Amino acid sequence: MRKMIIAGNWKMNKTPSEAAALASAIVEKNPSPECEVVLCVPFVDLFEAKKATEGSKIKVGAENIHWAESGAFTGEISGAMLKEIGVDYVIIGHSERRQYFGETDETVNARIKAALNSGIKVILCVGELEAEREDGKTEEVVSRQVKAALEGVSTEDMANIVIAYEPVWAIGTGKTATSQQAEEVCALIRDLVKGLYNETVADDLTVQYGGSMNAKNAAELLAMKDIDGGLIGGASLKPDDFTVIINAAK
Repeated sequence: MRKMIIAGNWKMNKTPSEAAALASAIVEKNPSPECEVVLCVPFVDLFEAKKATEGSKIKVGAENIHWAESGAFTGEISGAMLKEIGVDYVIIGHSERRQYFGETDETVNARIKAALNSGIKVILCVGELEAEREDGKTEEVVSRQVKAALEGVSTEDMANIVIAYEPVWAIGTGKTATSQQAEEVCALIRDLVKGLYNETVADDLTVQYGGSMNAKNAAELLAMKDIDGGLIGGASLKPDDFTVIINAAK
């Protein structure tokens, strides 16, 4: 039975002291969430987020990971470093990483393997650009991203992978895919995984929707058959709004 997961992606927001206050406020409003809740925060905020969520059911995630165990990679963070802090999840392949920092399908795959080898669960992001959707290439793009990302990932390791469908044109733009558009692509992702692995893996896979999910539209999106949670951007920085989304996931 697949798990409903609501994850906040704080992006490059909040100093450590601000992160401590925000995480504490989210914990206070959600003492016993009925779904899995994850706060994915900047590297410098991880210690404070772990402290603030200690003793609660809320998990903490990072926003990136390097594929190497160690070495001459100035500015990067390894899986072992994240694991020792107590990081539970890591976001990999976010469109902002692909757009601004040279992320490719190949590096996404390498990062996924590094996270899994470190015992960290993965939130894999996939999604098409607006021009790609307008050209009717959504299925082609998402299929390519999913297949490349999961290359060499075992059936057993799929238990530690979440896939987040994030149409790039709906991230931080105020635009949102309709519930039907989101459902269609999330169902496509599940069907792809079924073909790559088997029906059990596909049925157990948590497929999130991201892309301007907020307090107003969360309930409608989360009611769809193949949407099992959300990767939340701006609304995750507002404890009240984030709580509404968490409650909608019940």
